[in-house]
Amino acid sequence: MFYALCPDCHHKWRLHLDRPLPKSGAGSYVPCPACGCKRAIAHAELPDLSIGHLDCDAFYASIEKRDRPELADQPVIIGGGHRGVVSTCCYVARKYGVRSAMPAFKARELCPNAVFLKPDMKKYQREGYRVRDMMRALTPDIEPLSIDEAFMDLTNANETHGKSAAECLIELQSTVRREVGITVSIGLSYNKFLAKIASDLNKPFGFSMIGAAEAVNFLADKPVRMMWGVGPAMERKLNFDGITTIGQLQEIDIHTLQGHYGSIGKRLYYFSRGEDSRRVEQSSERKSLSSETTFNEDIASISELTEIATRLTSRVASDLARKEIAGHTVVLKLKSSDFKTRTRNMRLTYPTLREDVILEAALTLLKKEIDGTKYRLLGVGLTDLFAADQADPVDLFAEAATSTAPEAPTTDETPQQRKIIELPRPTAEQLRESLTRRYRLHKKKIIRQQRFRF
Repeated sequence: MFYALCPDCHHKWRLHLDRPLPKSGAGSYVPCPACGCKRAIAHAELPDLSIGHLDCDAFYASIEKRDRPELADQPVIIGGGHRGVVSTCCYVARKYGVRSAMPAFKARELCPNAVFLKPDMKKYQREGYRVRDMMRALTPDIEPLSIDEAFMDLTNANETHGKSAAECLIELQSTVRREVGITVSIGLSYNKFLAKIASDLNKPFGFSMIGAAEAVNFLADKPVRMMWGVGPAMERKLNFDGITTIGQLQEIDIHTLQGHYGSIGKRLYYFSRGEDSRRVEQSSERKSLSSETTFNEDIASISELTEIATRLTSRVASDLARKEIAGHTVVLKLKSSDFKTRTRNMRLTYPTLREDVILEAALTLLKKEIDGTKYRLLGVGLTDLFAADQADPVDLFAEAATSTAPEAPTTDETPQQRKIIELPRPTAEQLRESLTRRYRLHKKKIIRQQRFRF
């Protein structure tokens, strides 16, 4: 038996089918008997699934088409420039084979009639926050992945809103389309890994669900690159070992996978079986801060690259100061004329936001990469971010060296005023409180979703 829900009239009913619905394409939706809508969703576990993933469809391009209706039917590409890369493109452009991160010249070859637009990041950020505010109206448990996508934990939807997670999300999808003027795709499952996969199955304006009963069979014939954490290098390694589908990973025990692939082997074991214990973390902390530029002509000269690195470092230092954060690791990014990327990093003694310290580390890394290679892109950034007040500690040894003798106490200072304050050592209970605080703040009461009220 399936539970069905109409996005237009919100009619709910039970549906009896002798086979599960396909996850994508024709037949993935059912017609509503009340209003005739062709996009009603249905699933045997619909009332119980509570982890959602929302992804805006071709976000930058959709915003531009909304603001410029004359571009509605045209292939729109955001980014590019003379020698840049595609930031994103609309679904019309994708029919020509254009994809995000593709070199602009290749995109022009595939789609000569495309309209190239410069990105307007302030506008995109503003609209992205509008969508996020709508998500927060449903649940505070949101984990943003980027400006246009985020996870949501709607375990308490019935208790808070009096309706299931699926009902809340299908209303959110309609609200975003009506008020923001763009479409979003939503995936709903019982964990983050499967929710993210589901959101990509029926784009654009899709709503897909993956339940526990079908997860293993659903994943079996999917390529290994569909798994979170499997990039091009890991995919090549798995393919070299004869593993091309997730189903092949399901046949291998955890000890073999860990022994052969290390820590990622454990993740492959559990993900291939549809298991993911990661919580939806309410964290919006920035992971890194950087600045990069693509050159009009390839550059191999150390003097020219140094000048550009200096300029980029100045931007990064200004951003750090404005945002009141500091970085512990300096990262240098270079892309050669044949589009091969080199990423080098240097961990500093302590977090910094000082421009001279960042530049010294960046130039040290840069000099090691000067080997006659011509580069088309250079970037400087920092990772392992901290609050600014934890950065650039005072050099006590340098201060001691400049001081010839200790200062004599002033006449109005008493021994009590000069006494160093000794903080009491924390008790065992205080230590336990500090170490378990994060766990207790995120621990949730497990509440089983109520069934539909039919």
